[in-house]
Amino acid sequence: MAAMVLATARLLLRGSGSWRRSRLRSGAPPHRQSRSGSASANVPLSSPLPGVPEPVFATVDGQEKFETKVTTLDNGLRVASQNKFGQFCTVGILINSGSRYEAKYLSGIAHFLEKLAFSSTDRFNSKDEILLTLEKHGGICDCQTSRDTTMYAVSADSKGLDTVVGLLADVVLHPRLTDEEIEMTRMAVQFELEDLDMRPDPEPLLTEMIHEAAYRENTVGLHRFCPTENIAKIDREVLHSYLRNYYTPDRMVLAGVGVEHEHLVECAKKYLLGTQPAWGCERAVDVDRSVAQYTGGVVKLERDMSNVSLGPAPFPELTHIMIGLESCSFLEEDFIPFAVLNMMMGGGGSFSAGGPGKGMFTRLYLNVLNRHHWMYNATSYHHSYEDTGLLCVHASADPRQVREMVEILTKEFILMAGTVDVVELERAKTQLMSMLMMNLESRPVIFEDVGRQVLATRSRKLPHELCTLIRSVKPEDIRRVASQMLRRKPAVAALGDLSDLPAYEHIQAALSSRDGRLPRIYRLFR
Repeated sequence: MAAMVLATARLLLRGSGSWRRSRLRSGAPPHRQSRSGSASANVPLSSPLPGVPEPVFATVDGQEKFETKVTTLDNGLRVASQNKFGQFCTVGILINSGSRYEAKYLSGIAHFLEKLAFSSTDRFNSKDEILLTLEKHGGICDCQTSRDTTMYAVSADSKGLDTVVGLLADVVLHPRLTDEEIEMTRMAVQFELEDLDMRPDPEPLLTEMIHEAAYRENTVGLHRFCPTENIAKIDREVLHSYLRNYYTPDRMVLAGVGVEHEHLVECAKKYLLGTQPAWGCERAVDVDRSVAQYTGGVVKLERDMSNVSLGPAPFPELTHIMIGLESCSFLEEDFIPFAVLNMMMGGGGSFSAGGPGKGMFTRLYLNVLNRHHWMYNATSYHHSYEDTGLLCVHASADPRQVREMVEILTKEFILMAGTVDVVELERAKTQLMSMLMMNLESRPVIFEDVGRQVLATRSRKLPHELCTLIRSVKPEDIRRVASQMLRRKPAVAALGDLSDLPAYEHIQAALSSRDGRLPRIYRLFR
């Protein structure tokens, strides 16, 4: 604000060239009274302007001078905040809830709740009323569900914090869930499932399949999307039964970025302490506390992929393979070495643009895409949860070259436990740290980081602490975690024309071998 006023004053003093020259020739003082009669133009630029508050600047010394503040209310709800300069704030409620807790329920409840978010409540008659209320404070809202977390978030002007927290409390604890809203949600879920099957990018579907293969019928292996057969079965009674057990204060975190902690705590006490939710105050009795059990296995989906891309130049028919192995929980010390290993593998599509800065020095570029022109994609992913983790590689190629593609992947998995070049390790660590710091320049990302860490650990590691852990990773740490990972059974997801897909036992044997080669098959007739 001060800078803006100074810039305005500078423009007023400068004026137009002809006006200034004429005033100087006439001997008149070089200033002009503003229309409102203000004499601020007379104040020299070396002096502070009257009536303007003193600016507060953030210090830049490589480390944050403040910590994430956490307060636990009497009902068990945690309130976490992170200071950040700016006019706007991001505030939301994160809940330890998601598809992994649906073992005793119809699969797809979390998917329904995501679509029903920010609908009518006890105070607001419709979603339009909610959006109009947020619009008064320049706000937007969103709800996202994952396998283990549900997140309701709002970004708005910091002056509207009281309104925002009250609205969030109403949306989370007092949804009406009318018949009309549930019916509209059924249509939205059906449309999303159809879109998932038709979209050219198979990554979301493959992610579902690899989790299903890795954790067969338990916790994070349960479907994140609602199965088609359950769409008509989910109603208000089913939703209330689930909400009663999982939308409890001790499983919630109210997180805010860009707000005063004391003000956020006051708002939490006002709207989230002692309030009775729409489903009643009965005690939660059916909470699933299962620990993820990694099983390994294969999930295959035969599908004609020749017409998934429309247009005059359709994308070629491809078969997609994803191979994964169990890594570790984000609460374990080995989480950082696994994150560095994932960055070291890197990868992407064969048509990626951007040059070396986009990761073309990673292993999946150098060893796979640059050497095998017929492979269209090779990308590494790392999924980590409170009690387990999964590191996997997704690759795609022509159906006739599936066997060769799988062998290339198994060789790369074996090489993970081999020699680690110091230069590539340092590059991966630098890339991981820069990605971390760049992402944390965004206020919504900081909000999610604060909320998820406090929800899982009741505290938050600051970025400079994470960077210290990343810098300390050594080549022997990478070899150790990779060797440990290779002792597990693989999880395999396959989509497309699978006529040449190797048997699961052969993939497992290749990952147990020294060189990663598939067992040779000799056929009398072809």
